[in-house]
Amino acid sequence: MNTQSVPSDKSDALKTGDGSAYCLDNPPRVGAVIVLYHPNGGLLRGLLDALGGVVSQVVLVDNSPETLDLNTLPSVFEYLHYPDNIGIAAAHNRGLESLLASGCDFGLLLDQDSEISAELVDRLAHLLAKADVSGGPLLAVGPQVRCAYSGELLKPRIQKPLFETEELIGMPQLIASGMMIDLSVLTDVGLKDESLFIDGVDHEWCWRARAHGYQVALAKSVEMVHRLGERRRAVAGLKYRVGAPVRLYYQFRNVLLLSRRSYVPTYWKVRQLVALPIRFLLNGLLEKPRVSRLKFMMLGAGHGLCGRTGKLR
Repeated sequence: MNTQSVPSDKSDALKTGDGSAYCLDNPPRVGAVIVLYHPNGGLLRGLLDALGGVVSQVVLVDNSPETLDLNTLPSVFEYLHYPDNIGIAAAHNRGLESLLASGCDFGLLLDQDSEISAELVDRLAHLLAKADVSGGPLLAVGPQVRCAYSGELLKPRIQKPLFETEELIGMPQLIASGMMIDLSVLTDVGLKDESLFIDGVDHEWCWRARAHGYQVALAKSVEMVHRLGERRRAVAGLKYRVGAPVRLYYQFRNVLLLSRRSYVPTYWKVRQLVALPIRFLLNGLLEKPRVSRLKFMMLGAGHGLCGRTGKLR
């Protein structure tokens, strides 16, 4: 496993991972990381407007081939451009490293099309700073996610809460967008696993953190509207994701890579491995371009079995 570590020389300046050093009289310094890929200018401007004045630092990490027109954006931020696309894991890592270097205590991860209110930042930071949960210190907290297309509140179907308090629901994992992280624990848990490149990155990091004795949780009273990047299709009551054909490569490969890791939950391994042949049939028979989808699924499965990682080249 090629997880990324945080240089130890930063650890002296960081607060404790259990949040005990934070209090309402000494609020944590919060920064945000927004990962871009062919962003919608209007949505990005709205997101930056919502963050203005409520975070100390904003880092835009752009994986798009073309450079973003920064003159159209309203806020002060740091812009990191990687035209060759370094992947979601590396993009998160470069942004988190920048927040650490600027002295931030908490880091909020966002997608370019997430819709938030200014209150979301303060409420998540408040919960992360003061949380007292069983089973280990709280590492990260995220909002309830409402789908921008259906209006439905997304709820896990299989996973049961690991703990529950008046304000939080402990979960095995969170999605990356809207996740607020206590940056001090990165010296222990490590950064995102860049070998995965894109799919499964946020889940793997949460599972690894839990293996180190930390907890992640959903905030009961905080919601975020989010545009799920891939279209969903339903056939005979079975819903599955329909994205770009190349995404199938990473989805199939990373299921096989992660299924070998001891800290990955058994329920996830069983569910994903059982679903692979079904997804193969659905994508190969019902979705176009069929030949391209079949090629990427077979290549991903082959690379997953032989342990190949990183970006497909």
